Amino acid sequence: MNALILAALLLFWPVFVPLSGSSGPASTLVTTTQSRENQGGKETAPAPKAAQQDPAEEAGGPQQARDAAEEGIKHVLLAQIEAWNRGNLRAYMNGYWRSPELVFFSGATVTKGWEPTLERYQQRYASAGKEMGKLEFSELHIEALNHRAAVVTGKWQLTMTDGKQPHGLFTLVFKKMKAGWRIVHDHSSGE
Repeated sequence: MNALILAALLLFWPVFVPLSGSSGPASTLVTTTQSRENQGGKETAPAPKAAQQDPAEEAGGPQQARDAAEEGIKHVLLAQIEAWNRGNLRAYMNGYWRSPELVFFSGATVTKGWEPTLERYQQRYASAGKEMGKLEFSELHIEALNHRAAVVTGKWQLTMTDGKQPHGLFTLVFKKMKAGWRIVHDHSSGE
């Protein structure tokens, strides 16, 4: 398991719940799964007291905090799809943490920082003779760790003008910042 994801899991002691049904255009982004709280008839251990006393959750309850996190993250992902499909890489990158600490894994390559990640996308998709294609996400699963952190898994696919459809999987670590939800770690693979 990726060290950053493991650290996030240990730090925030996740409480997994099924995603609630949603309406609106972003609802097509998410495929819900069964609760991980009761798989095989066995209850998981309760979260430590510190995690249970989250002030944001106390104000509206844990489910409301998870719902708000899910909606905020779906908004970021939908904005990224729209920006990509308009050919606007800078707007697409608004979904990422604008920091030298941003981490992007792809294949055997590690890219650190917002600017280097943008440059990587520009070289692969916006340089001479390249195209961006039409981006789609599917089979998304959002696991809210708490009101400030989440792990998102899913599939990506590009449809190119020549009919080719490069595709792959991704795991994203989101963190809620002052500016809203941002991707702080992206691990994407493709075929």
